[in-house]
This record gives sequence, structure tokens and C-alpha cells, in this order.
Amino acid sequence: MIAHTGDELSGSEHPKLEVRELFKSYPIQGKKQLMVLQDINFKLYPREFVCLVGSSGCGKSTLLNIVAGLVSPSAGQVLVDGRAVKGPGSDRGMVFQGYTLYPWLTVSQNVAFGLQLRKMPKAEQRERIAYFLNVVGLTQFANSFPKQLSGGMKQRVAIARAIANEPAVLLMDEPFGALDAQTKEQMQQFLMELWEKTHTTVLMITHDVEEAIFLSQRVYVMSSRPGRMKMEISVNLPEHRDLEMKLSSEFLEIKREIVHALRDDAH
Repeated sequence: MIAHTGDELSGSEHPKLEVRELFKSYPIQGKKQLMVLQDINFKLYPREFVCLVGSSGCGKSTLLNIVAGLVSPSAGQVLVDGRAVKGPGSDRGMVFQGYTLYPWLTVSQNVAFGLQLRKMPKAEQRERIAYFLNVVGLTQFANSFPKQLSGGMKQRVAIARAIANEPAVLLMDEPFGALDAQTKEQMQQFLMELWEKTHTTVLMITHDVEEAIFLSQRVYVMSSRPGRMKMEISVNLPEHRDLEMKLSSEFLEIKREIVHALRDDAH
């Protein structure tokens, strides 16, 4: 396990996602500004799964919303495949903590939503919907409505909808935060297996340290407000992982490193 503050992954590959010198502040009383994010710099490379962890209010969700193009930065730049982000786009898929499925649409229709916006031919839509529902294990629920699904199943549909568009980067904002502990672990295993199949480039924020380690190749620890990249930790665990790994000495060593960084920041 390696802890450091710089970015060491490079090689010949160009980053899928790059955040450069990003700042975000909001106006408060008078001419004062509340600094939320300060000098954020990081990169994601193709097929990486990277998590951001930090205390509540450190700006994790704000940062993800800026990458998604839903919020504009005060300064700095976000690049996806070398192109500057100016707003939302199909090159970034988003999965939120809350259930964001359209209740009046079936599972298949929810997955098809983004494909229809792109005016994809109907035959290709049907093929893609069938493929990704199979990938997330929900083929038999294709004609069900969201109210007929459990919380974990709803999030699987949301993930299928996001990856069906084949985004350059999948953004996840604490997607399992509303689930009970057992379902949450099941979804972590599901997401790990899904990533092994698709190797989608993923940026996920979470306050759950174990979740971050289990899913990631790298974890960024953010400081409390104003949010900064305090530490980068390489998770040198086998690529194929199961939940038993959370009990291994290697896993617990990485957890200790991150927990100490978060505790130091709280004092």
C-alpha cells in the first residue's frame, strides 16, 4: 500500500478525466465568499475505479456535480477525454444516492430513456436494453415498474441506465447510502463484479471507508472545508475481490491509513 499526495499513474495512456486547479466558492453576506473547494487537481485513467472520501460538508458532492456539468466552478477546468466540460453531456453518466427512476416508466423504458434522447435506432435500443438488463441481473423485471422493486434493484436499474449510454466516465454520488447494511454489501459486490465485466471508468464519492477500499484502485482523501485533496492512496489489492477481503490484514492496513487521515483532519 502506498500513500502519497501526487499523481503517479501515467504511462502512455491519456486521462479519461482530468480536474485542473479547480476552485468553488459561494457568495455569502456582503462581498464575502465561502470557499468550498480549493485547488483541486486529479486524474482518472481508462478503466480505473477511484473513490473520494471525506467528512460531511467537505465538498465531495459539489465536486462531483461540477464534473457532471451541473454546477460551474469558480475557477479551474474539468476535461473528459481532453475536452473541456461546459455542461451536462452523454460522456458522463450519473448515479445518485436517491432513487431517480421515472415511476411511470417500466424498467426497460427507464434504461431506454437516454438512448431515446440520443435518437438511437429502435433495434439498437432493444439490443442494448436487453444486454444491460442481463448484465445487472434484471432481465425478468424488464416490464416491472419502480414501485415493484426493492431499493437495491432500483439502484441496479439506475446503474444500467447510466452505463447503457456507454459514458466515458461513470459518476456515482453515494449510490448505496440509502440502503440497509446487508443490501449495501450485496450492492458493493454487485458493482465490483459489474466493473470487472465492463471496466467502465468510475469516479465515486462515499463516506464509507470500507466501501471505498473494496471498490477502488485509488482513494483520494479530501480535507474538511474548504475541500482539498489531502492524500492519495493506492489500493494494492487483487483486482478480483469478494467481501471476505474486508477482513484481510492488507485491507485493514489501508483502512487504518485512511481513518487516521480523516481523524487528523477533524482535529
